[in-house]
Amino acid sequence: MTELTFPPIGSPVRLQTLCRLAGMLYVAIIVTGLLAELGIRARLIDFANPQATAEAIRSAPGLFRLSMGADLVMALCDAGLAILLYLVFSERASGAVRGLALAAMVFRLIQTVLIAANLMTMQAAFLLLGADLSQLALMCLRLHAYGYDLGLVFFGVNSWLMGALVLATPLFGRFLGYGLMLAGTVYLTGSALSLFLPDLSPVFAPAYGITIVVEVAFALCLLLRQEPALRHPDRDLS
Repeated sequence: MTELTFPPIGSPVRLQTLCRLAGMLYVAIIVTGLLAELGIRARLIDFANPQATAEAIRSAPGLFRLSMGADLVMALCDAGLAILLYLVFSERASGAVRGLALAAMVFRLIQTVLIAANLMTMQAAFLLLGADLSQLALMCLRLHAYGYDLGLVFFGVNSWLMGALVLATPLFGRFLGYGLMLAGTVYLTGSALSLFLPDLSPVFAPAYGITIVVEVAFALCLLLRQEPALRHPDRDLS
């Protein structure tokens, strides 16, 4: 019986394998997150019109459930990605960088727990709509939106920590590090506006386009990254 083994710590093959796995999970997170929030909920939910929202969800219950399923898959992938990114950045790092990587993992996992637990408010809204309680259902959907923004506070801190990790290690370009910090600023600002100055949130909403670009760039960097030893194996024979 063949034993399944993972490449040893510090080897180029191990680091590239970790990056590939992290990149695949990152892509899954981006796809499911955009599908749930922009592809489905943005079409069904109008916070200014409870009746229209109720009718839209009742007419497409499968679509609404799909958004919850997509969020659940996103949360599961996010938990795995948090661990993989910790392994990637601590693979050849000093104690200080490992501590930074651990902090980033913790903040990302907190965000993941909040996003997953927040799905209960969506389920509550769905049950209330079945009882024809549109106003209460919309309140639950609004609570879900606030819960999402609360999760993004922790993700904003994670993005800042990830940017610092990129700048502190030679794994990726410095431009990505600054981009992650900018994305973290967008997440923190957007969440603060949503929670404390909601009237300004629609004005700031286009800034989230920056976060999509940065997250896609990070996912591609993970997927496409190659160790020099793997790129030119014939040069290591001396």
